[in-house]
Formats: sequence, C-alpha cells, structure tokens
Amino acid sequence: MNNVVNEFSSHLLEELHYSDKTVKAYHRDIDEFCEFLFLNQKELKDVNKDIIRTYLSNLLEKGQDPRSLARKMSSLRHFYNYLVRNDYVSFNPFLFVSSPKKSIRYPHALYIEQIENLFRLNKERSDELKYRDQAIIELLYSSGVRVEELVNIKLTDIDLRNRSILILGKGRKERFVPFDKIAAITIKEYVSNHRDKLFIKSNDPKSMDYLFLNNRGKKLTTRGVEYILKNIEKQTGLNYGLHPHTFRHTFATHLLENGADLRVIQELLGHESLNTTQVYTHVTEESMKHQFNSAHPRAKKK
Repeated sequence: MNNVVNEFSSHLLEELHYSDKTVKAYHRDIDEFCEFLFLNQKELKDVNKDIIRTYLSNLLEKGQDPRSLARKMSSLRHFYNYLVRNDYVSFNPFLFVSSPKKSIRYPHALYIEQIENLFRLNKERSDELKYRDQAIIELLYSSGVRVEELVNIKLTDIDLRNRSILILGKGRKERFVPFDKIAAITIKEYVSNHRDKLFIKSNDPKSMDYLFLNNRGKKLTTRGVEYILKNIEKQTGLNYGLHPHTFRHTFATHLLENGADLRVIQELLGHESLNTTQVYTHVTEESMKHQFNSAHPRAKKK
C-alpha cells in the first residue's frame, strides 16, 4: 500500500501543485485508513460501503468530530479516484457513502472600531519591531491574504505606487490583490527604514528577497506570524483573540457590509468556489441582527 500512497502524494505535489501542507494532510488521512485495513486484514480493492461505515463508526467512537470525518472522506474519495484512473481498483466505493453532516463554523470578524483601536494602540509601542508588526496587520486587513501567502511575499511582488501585490495562492494560481493607502505608507516606512536592520542580523541569502523577516533577520514563518499577533495583544492589552484568519475574515466581512459584490470578494480572496465566499453573507446577517437588537427600542424589551 505504501508505494501507491507515495505515488498519489507525488501526483498531488508535482502534477496538481498542491502545497506541502495539503499533501501531508492527505497522506496522513490515507495512512490512517490503510492502517485500519491492515488491522482488519483487508486490501484497497476489498473496500465497500460496509467497510467504510465501520471505519467511520470507529472514528466517531474515538471522539472525532464530523468536520474531521468529512475531511478524511474527501481525502479518501480523491485517493480512490486516482486508484480507479490508474487501474489499481475497479470502482470508487467512497462515491456511494455520504460524509457525516458537519456543523457550520462561521468566521469570526472584528468590528471596524476594534480594528481602528488595534492599529492605534500598536502604533503607540516603543520597541523597534512595532513598524514591522504594524505593516503586517495593516496588510492582512487591507488585502485579505492568507498567512501562507503573506510570508511568501517577495519585495519584487509588491508595487507600492499602484498599491498591489502579486500573490501566489493555492494550486500555484497567481492573482493581483490591491491594498489601501494607509497600508502602503506603513509598508514603505518599514521597508525604507527598518527592514534592513532586521536583515543584517542574519545576512541569510535565502531571506534576502522576502518582505517580512523575523527578529533574527530570517524569512518569517506562519507560526511566527501567529506569535507576533499574540505578542501584539500582550503589548497593547487587547483581548481580541487575534489570528491571521481573523484579518482575512474581517476584510471580507467589511467589504460585503459596504456593498462589494460577492464575486469580487471571491476573486480577492482567491476562492475557487463562490460557495466558500457565501459564508460571509451569514456573518453580515448576524451583524445586522446584533445592531438591530442593540439599537431598536422594542428589541431591547424583554
């Protein structure tokens, strides 16, 4: 089994250009299923609806939530499509078993007052890293880019005059993303007066081209961004539960609330499907309900 799983991983990585992180997730899901088959003395070609349902039942008994099960089913459905195309098995049994219904997790977005408060308080910091950190949060909110995309932005990808970035997104698809004037000013300040102070700490050729560097002068990582956001909350005294995705969700929600077309937001976020973007329509509905309940005289009455 290991050979065909490795072959499938190579297919995802080299032919479909999936990210390393995504390929590892697929590999992990498939390895887990193959271990289940081995323990039950079954092979890939033996799998049918009953075996799949037994597998799902076992996972549920172990406490796995429906969202995780749905992801595993998607991985295995994709894997078996590959097996069928390459004549390893005769049919895909996962096409005949529905994924468990998963609860919808609506994205958490900040109010505009919270965003403005965050930017104001972070500017009041006295340490040198505040300039880099301000550029990070301004760009995350202004562009809605994923954290994986943010850390891979190169100096040559960003056009400060026209306020746009060339982003290499999921599936290695390129898109141009605009950002606002305030973010442009903040990024220019960071690049012109502070980035080189970080870079000389390492002089690492691998980090030379990248926009954002860590405090040792090396290319910033996604985990590093998460740490920076936690540190910003610590230094500003805020408790917003900041995460890179918080800014992406806030970006999309604020655009929708101010009249942007859903398909434009889809393009800006780099979503393949409009269905993925439509979750933000619910977020704005919840925001409207919150504002109504806070403002309408009768809504306040018990």
